[in-house]
Amino acid sequence: QVQLVESGGGLVQPGGSLRLSCAASEIIFSINAWGWYRQAPEKQRELVATISKSGDTIYADSVKGRFTISRDNAKNPVNLQMNSLKPEDTAVYYCRLSGPWGVYWGQGTQVTVSS
Repeated sequence: QVQLVESGGGLVQPGGSLRLSCAASEIIFSINAWGWYRQAPEKQRELVATISKSGDTIYADSVKGRFTISRDNAKNPVNLQMNSLKPEDTAVYYCRLSGPWGVYWGQGTQVTVSS
């Protein structure tokens, strides 16, 4: 069973930056889409950003211009650069990979934006 582990979360002041990474327990082939989602307390999990095999990206309106999703190597498949962080970005962030084999989710990493 493939496991995804996110890293890079933490506490940051408003206006600060964090870079999230997603590491896989093994090399994953045939990925169709890479993504980051987040879930704030008492809210539903929501899309933050995705990137397709062709490189097309989709961002939530709330993060456009501040966050950048990128693909990396096979063992660290996706990253999320987060700049100009706001308190409303506080949430648990999850990486997600999808392909013909289904969907893999990470266990999440906490991002807290507070002064």
